[in-house]
Amino acid sequence: MERRPYGLRVLLDVSLSEAEDRARSALGAEGFGILTEIDVQATLKRKIDVDRPAYKILGACHPALANRALNAEEEIGLLLPCNVVVYEAEAGTIVEALDPGIMSSVTDSPEMAEIATEAREKLTRAMESLESQAISH
Repeated sequence: MERRPYGLRVLLDVSLSEAEDRARSALGAEGFGILTEIDVQATLKRKIDVDRPAYKILGACHPALANRALNAEEEIGLLLPCNVVVYEAEAGTIVEALDPGIMSSVTDSPEMAEIATEAREKLTRAMESLESQAISH
């Protein structure tokens, strides 16, 4: 797993569909569900007739953590759910999750920092579970 400036990334040697299935399973094992799903490739083709490689955005949510975050700071909903992207690259398929630390970086709330740390730990475990399938960092 590679830590990026605002995300956690794994490169897999599988199809986009298989990577998405594996990501959903890994997230589910850590208590995340997928609230939203955006097929960016299809949407941009339909809306502005642009051809792009396959790219999906999954809105992952851990209900208990989301509830705690909203109770601590109602406006934090602007940064929920945690986005996970799955897209094709030359070297394979990328699965990348937003680092929840971004959420706590815009507030001074100690409780929000605690929640973001817990969410980061869960997302890190989910991404690391894909690590055995990674082909590069």
